[in-house]
Amino acid sequence: MTYSRKDLILGVDTHKDFHHAAVINHVGKSIADRKFDATSAGYSDLIAWATGVGRIGRAGVEGTGSYGAGLTRELTRRGIPVIDVIAPDKQLRRLRGKTDQIDAYNAARAVLNELATAVPKTQDGFVEALRVLRTSRRLLVKQRTESMNQLQGLIVSAPADLRVSLAKLKAKNLALRCSKLPVRKADDLVMTETKNVLRSLGKRYLELLTEADRLMKRLGAIVKEHAPELLAVHGVGPDVAATMLIVAGENVDRLNNESAFAHLIGTAPIQASSGKTNRHRLNRGGHRQGNSAAYRIVMVRMKSHEKTRDYVVKALARGKTKREAMRLLKRYVAREIFQILITIRERHQQAAISA
Repeated sequence: MTYSRKDLILGVDTHKDFHHAAVINHVGKSIADRKFDATSAGYSDLIAWATGVGRIGRAGVEGTGSYGAGLTRELTRRGIPVIDVIAPDKQLRRLRGKTDQIDAYNAARAVLNELATAVPKTQDGFVEALRVLRTSRRLLVKQRTESMNQLQGLIVSAPADLRVSLAKLKAKNLALRCSKLPVRKADDLVMTETKNVLRSLGKRYLELLTEADRLMKRLGAIVKEHAPELLAVHGVGPDVAATMLIVAGENVDRLNNESAFAHLIGTAPIQASSGKTNRHRLNRGGHRQGNSAAYRIVMVRMKSHEKTRDYVVKALARGKTKREAMRLLKRYVAREIFQILITIRERHQQAAISA
């Protein structure tokens, strides 16, 4: 859908149970606002109400990846361009106050003034499936680690005989042994209850391990089917590939260029110049999981990729530190991965057209 400069702009402040919508004209004048339920019927009512006010050229929605996800999908399906709007800063809220109505109008004006320009990620393709799987797996891994930490901590203060029998076992073997600990009649109350808890923790650890592995296999299968180009890159495994896809979004072409992707994952240096000083500083922003994925790629390549190893040697010879060399490599990785993501996107678009 193309829009005219004189089209109306819709702004939406999203919540769990309801959304507050507001419409402004092309000069920012408030036209109308109203509250709707955050349901499928509510989305339809909101869009019908907004289009009844006038032709909607764009919509600014807060929380397109959370409470506004359902509305974003419906607006996109209806052909209304959606812009992702972040909440106003605290200083602005102190000056203007805060209500749902004010936030909805602010969202619309952020689009009008081009303070908000980000196109939200699509959430109806294979990348969204990867996000669901990876989010669930990360929680399982965290719970698995907590279970093992609790188990090992309990062993430290366990009765001596039990502690000695479990002392040299590693994580999985320790969990297996603990899950099969027998309770004997000769055990006193402390020994009995310690074994009961260790048995429970061991079983929980093994269950979490099995479930995490199952999700990892499913995640790997989806990546292999939809984005095999990423798996062909040195240092990229299923988890790293999934992370890069999730960070960029399935509609990676929403990013203008590889520099935007580098900023997204925090690998692009930031200008820090003043007066006669002309320099850059480390970018501490960006998506931390994307940055972590780039770091893992670089770490693998520094150990097993000959060209990368040669580059590091040359960088160190020029006076760079190892950290600085790694930052340069991460920037190169961002450039390389972005081009592959674009290739994947174009291939899927072509397949959709052919179908």
